[in-house]
Formats: sequence, C-alpha cells, structure tokens
Amino acid sequence: MSWGTELWDQFDNLEKHTQWGIDVLEKYIKFVKERTEIELSYAKQLRNLSKKYQPKKNSKEEEEYRYTSTRAFLATLNEMNDYAGQHEVISENMTSLIIGELTRYVQELKQERKSHFHDGRKAQQHIETCWKQLEASKRRFERDCKEADRAQQYFEKMDADINVTKADVEKARQQAQLRHQMAEDSKAEYSSTLQKFNSEQHDHYYTHIPNIFQKIQEMEERRIVRIGESMKTFAEVDRQVIPIIGKCLDEITKAAESVDHKNDSQMVIEAYKSGFEPPGDVDFEDFTQPMKRTVSESSLSNSRGDGKYEPKFGSKSKGKLWPFIKKNKGAGPEDFSNLPPEQRRKKLQQKVDELNKDIQKEMDQRDALTKMKDVYIKNPQMGDAASVDHRLSELEQNIEKLRLEVQKFEGWLAEVEGRLPMRTEQARRQSGLYEAQNTSAVNSCAQDRESSPDGSYTEEQSQETEMKVPATDFDDEFDDEEPLPTIGTCKALYTFEGQNEGTISVAEGEMLYVIEEDKGDGWTRIRRNEDEEGYVPTSYVEVYLDKNAKGAMTYI
Repeated sequence: MSWGTELWDQFDNLEKHTQWGIDVLEKYIKFVKERTEIELSYAKQLRNLSKKYQPKKNSKEEEEYRYTSTRAFLATLNEMNDYAGQHEVISENMTSLIIGELTRYVQELKQERKSHFHDGRKAQQHIETCWKQLEASKRRFERDCKEADRAQQYFEKMDADINVTKADVEKARQQAQLRHQMAEDSKAEYSSTLQKFNSEQHDHYYTHIPNIFQKIQEMEERRIVRIGESMKTFAEVDRQVIPIIGKCLDEITKAAESVDHKNDSQMVIEAYKSGFEPPGDVDFEDFTQPMKRTVSESSLSNSRGDGKYEPKFGSKSKGKLWPFIKKNKGAGPEDFSNLPPEQRRKKLQQKVDELNKDIQKEMDQRDALTKMKDVYIKNPQMGDAASVDHRLSELEQNIEKLRLEVQKFEGWLAEVEGRLPMRTEQARRQSGLYEAQNTSAVNSCAQDRESSPDGSYTEEQSQETEMKVPATDFDDEFDDEEPLPTIGTCKALYTFEGQNEGTISVAEGEMLYVIEEDKGDGWTRIRRNEDEEGYVPTSYVEVYLDKNAKGAMTYI
C-alpha cells in the first residue's frame, strides 16, 4: 500500500487532505487549551469556595469549629483546596505535554509538507516541460515532412515540363533534396526527444512521484500517530492525579466518620451549662384562702395577665432567672461573677491558662536575655552586658505581676469549685472583687437584665415593650437613701448559699423580713438586719405578707 503507486494522479487531493490533517491537529490543540482553561477556572472557583467558608480568625465563628461536625467540615474545606490544586496540575501538564509539544510539531509539519509539495510541483513542471519539447519536435518533424513532399512534387512537375529549362529543373531537384534532408533531421530529433520524454515520464511516475508521495504518506501517518499519542497523554494526565484526588476524598470520608454526635452534645452542655437547679413544680393556688396563696419559683405574677409558666431563656421576655444581675454592654466584672457558676468556672480556667502561657513567654524571653548577657560578659566586644539589665528587670516585674494575677484567678476558681470557703461581702470589697461602688450599686444590678443564648449577661437599655415588665420594677428602685419598708416575714424552708451579687445566704428554719415580693421572676427580696439584704429563690422560703400590704401569701 503506497500513495505513490495507488494515488500517482491525485496530487491535488493529497494536498487538500494533508492540509485538512493539519487543521484537525490545530483543532485538537484548541480543544485541549480550552480544557486547561476550564480546569484553571474550576480550580479557582473551588479555592474561592473553600476560602469563602473558612472561619474568620479571632471571631465567634472560629470558636464554633470545636465541634466534631464543624471540624469535619473544616477538613472538607481544606481537602477541597488540595482537590483544586490537582486540577491546576492537570492544566499545567496538559499545557506543557500536549499544547506545547503539538504546537511545535504543527510548525515542523507545515514546513515538511511545504517542502514535499514543492518537490512534487517541481517534478510536475519538469515532465510538463519535457512534454512541450516533445510536442515541438513532433510539430517540426511534421512540418518538414510536408515541406519535403511539396518540394518533391514541385521537382517532379518541373522535370515533366518540356518548356522548363534544365537549370530550373536542377534547382527544383536540389530544393527537393534539401527538404528531404531537413525532414530526415527532424525525424531523428523527434525520435530522440520522444525516447528522452518516455524515459523522463517513466522516472516521473515510477520513481520521483512515488518517492515524494511516499514521504507525504509517512508525514501524514506520523501526524496521525502523534495525535493518537496526545490523546493518550490527555487521559494519562487525568489518571496521574486520580490517586491524589482519591486521597482527598478518603480524607473527607475519614473526617465525616470522625463526627461524634455524643461528643458534640457533651460540648454543648459544657458550653452552656449554668450550674443551677431547674425550677420546682408549680403548686396548686388555693383561691379559697384570700389571705394566703401559693406560687412556685417559676410561676408568673398577676401582672403578667395569664398565669401560665412560660420560661424563655435568652429572650427578651418572661422567665428571667437572674433579676439581681446588672446587664453590662461593656466588659463584665473581672471575676466573671456575672456568669452562671459553670460558665464562670470555664472562663476563670481559661483566664488562668492564658496567664500561664503569658508567664511562659516572659520566662522564655528572660532566659534568652540571660544567655545573651552571659555571652556579653565572656565576650565584651560583642556587646555591653549592662544594656540588657533594664529589660531583664522589666521581665521579672512582668512575671511577678502575672503570677499575682494567676493567684488571684486561681483563688476565684477555687471558690467556684468549692475548694475555698465563700468570702463575705466585706472581704470581697477588700480584695477588689467589687468595682468600687456604694451599697446602692448592688441593688441597681437588678435593672434591665436577661440571659443571652451563650449564658453571659450583658447590659441593655430599659425597654418596656420588649421586657414586658414595667420599667419601675427594677429601674432606680434602690436609689432611695431610705431603706425599703418591711411588708412581711418569711421562713427559710431550705438552706440557700447566695454566691452571686445581689443574693443573700439563708439557713433552713431562719426567720427574715420581706421587703419586696416576687414579681414573677422567681425571686423574693428579704432582709436579715439593717446591713444584710438580698434576693433568695421564692421556692426556698415561706412568705407571710402583712395584711395591710397585699394580703398574706405563702411561697413554697
């Protein structure tokens, strides 16, 4: 099978076919180039997607990634970033191994094709020139033969005419001989030209053209093989990244399998546990005894209008458990006493850990400077040893301050955990737990407060429509210099340890004075003597109001 023998007369079609082959190669290069652009675009979109959902540093969102489910999601985002990198590798490899190589090959192919078809045209022009020479020799031989025949006929005519002189006859005879000789010469030239043309034509169709077409055939076959190899490389480039992509997917699966719903549930408990006991049962209210009725710690006052128990923690509504804690939009107390016990313990522990880390950093700096000072002492030319004394002194002072801070927070932590006895209000004031305020500052802690979803308590402007409690309930209620009048007495049914600001500790069976009844939030304000007063859970005491106040009421 050879184009030179089978397609000896298809020069123009072969020229068109080889040009079409180059066009196909260029089209494939364009296809691969667009594929690489798609891969790069896809990788960029994946990276942007992964970046978009990454948690912001030093934000509340970053704290949410302590759960196993969110950590698995974070691992998925990181793996997707690596996954995008593999698509970039695909693009790079296709660009270098396919696009670059084929682009150079196309240029070489065009030059080779141009050379082969130039040789073909040259051979075609040569055979056409030989053909023209043969045709010219043939026409000249034909013309000379006709001229010789006419000269012979003229001679014979003159020779037969008796009226013509002998000289004219001789002249006609010589002319006829001359024409005859010219015809013989033309015949010999024509014969020679014909033999030469036949030889050239044989070489053209059996040697030159087959060789040229054979080279064109080999060129075209190399093009076909090359595009096939490029298609194979196209698949191999994808196949090479499959193991790495598989590892990415395996890591995503591993992260998904690490999700522990029980662990996440426990972390929710640790994050939001307040440490308080839930409210007691709602007891029967006996309206047949107008001077004595019962309400539980969580029951609502008549001012609420419906008498239903609707605790809504963390919302701007009913069921407030901490009426004695002042809301604070700024920083809370240093000892985190505005938080429930469990949350306070966590915050204190966190603070202790942070201070210990700061101490370690300062100690590392001190050790490094000490070593530098020793080097300066041994080698004075390297520096002045006294130049670091000031910095060392500062570090020592910082370490001492931090240690005192640690001791202070460890004391509060021990207090929360019950390892140390509770300090009295006077002792707290002396140790700086309270911010220097007068007695009314403790009472003012009762205004505008509610629990936020994360268990902390923040200050908020008094808004009657949102709190659904009259603004006079806690606002400026304790600012009067005169103490509130006694409206009844109460008996402690259980022992209560008042560990937060605004509360008071009572012992079981102790009798105290009531100065403010439960307003529906589960707390009653009582007084022991002129200097000791505060809130206790309503369910912990049995209250007897004076008849001239609001009627005798019993809270169990």
